[in-house]
Amino acid sequence: MNGRRSFIPPGIRMAVLALLVFVTALIGGCGQPEGVDIIVAEQYGLAYAPIQIMKEKGFLEQALAKRTGVNQPVSVNWVKLANTAAIREAMLADSLDVAFVGIPPFLIGLDQGMPWKMITGLSECPLDLMVHESSVPDFQSLVGAGKIALPQPGSIQHILLAMAAEKQLGDASIFDRQLVSMKHPDGMQALLSGQDIVAHFTAPPYNFMESETVGFRSVLTGEAAMGEPFSFIVGIAQPALYEDKIRIEAFMEALDQSFAFIDENRDETVALLAASFELSPEQTEEFLFERGIRFGPEIRGTSAFSTFMTRTGYIGRQYDVEELVWQG
Repeated sequence: MNGRRSFIPPGIRMAVLALLVFVTALIGGCGQPEGVDIIVAEQYGLAYAPIQIMKEKGFLEQALAKRTGVNQPVSVNWVKLANTAAIREAMLADSLDVAFVGIPPFLIGLDQGMPWKMITGLSECPLDLMVHESSVPDFQSLVGAGKIALPQPGSIQHILLAMAAEKQLGDASIFDRQLVSMKHPDGMQALLSGQDIVAHFTAPPYNFMESETVGFRSVLTGEAAMGEPFSFIVGIAQPALYEDKIRIEAFMEALDQSFAFIDENRDETVALLAASFELSPEQTEEFLFERGIRFGPEIRGTSAFSTFMTRTGYIGRQYDVEELVWQG
């Protein structure tokens, strides 16, 4: 491939800006006290379970209150955004402090001038490219077969798809014209209903639910595409947060509490997350603890993603670890 890639066409950018205006208005118009301490964004799926636990249990509010004193107001705002494009726009507008994304979109944002760094790992998860086996019997058959739903161009799913395409088909960009951006729940609905989507590259619980539907199966896993284990989701922030000792220490303490809570309080974790993700308790327990999801602060896969993305033109150069990861 020649040249650098651009991932935010004007139409998408305008849609993202409209979303940002809505989110900003929501944040400012819901009776929150002045001086919001932290605004945290998440996306969709069980990979974000520690953040949901942090929210449900109030760990971040408690950690902030401990550091700021009882006479100082503490406020945490939680927003759910569709993809990294929306997260980037919100951070540019100073409407967001912490977000959780895949390593590839983080690298693309950094390469395009975002001053953010990874502050923690969050999760490792099975990822699957799901298809209806009658229309797409194998990975090679997907070429030209129809639209492939994933969160957005430049997402971790897109880069893994490009890695697999290069290895198996000799062309990392062969599927680029087939991609369509969809949130995981919408992508699942579109695939299962046969609405012009022939494949869905997705994460838990959506890949698990699709695999349990008759006729649907995976033709590619994330680990097969990557060739090694990797962090699916990492936490990112800009200097305004990670240079603020009170807020960054409070956030990291709350995240550690969330990891520990999931390990030590299995039943309550299942009860909280089943309601959040509209799953049965039995499904939630199986998906969360028996299907290969791992939670923790370790960041893995940065070098492999960076090397591939530099060589194929998704980013302009390799980055030193000091440029990528906050050394707190």
